[in-house]
Amino acid sequence: MDAATFAAVFVALYVAHSVGDHWVQTSHQSATKGKPGWVGRLADARHVASLTATKLTVLLPVAWLLGLNLSLLGLVLGLGLDAVTHWWADRRTTLARLAKALGQSEFYGLGTPAHPLAPVTAEGKPAAHLGTGAYALDQSFHHLWLLVASLIITTV
Repeated sequence: MDAATFAAVFVALYVAHSVGDHWVQTSHQSATKGKPGWVGRLADARHVASLTATKLTVLLPVAWLLGLNLSLLGLVLGLGLDAVTHWWADRRTTLARLAKALGQSEFYGLGTPAHPLAPVTAEGKPAAHLGTGAYALDQSFHHLWLLVASLIITTV
């Protein structure tokens, strides 16, 4: 494995993840993917499919332009693992349970009106803010699996 190849793959996937999670994902997918039952599962699957397509759309030209030697098996395994873990985390209750099991429930709720330290306006109403603990844990979980996927893609 070449460290530069790993770095290029990771950076491409990281950028594509951000674009796919924030620009490509539809509002419907975002609002529905955590709902119980097949409605939520299918919305999550559509999100992960478009996210994975975004990752391929970014990674393949990067690999071609930089002359990276990536195998089809590595791409399938790495992106497949990334897709499965992303789908799992985006069901929301799963990541909330993981946060609880790891003693991170208070942080998970940070930034929500239910949190005791929720930001409020001078009038005592919920204040606008950027992000929540749940979002931060979600993104860091995805970043961990992007690292693993990049290792697989680069080494297989």
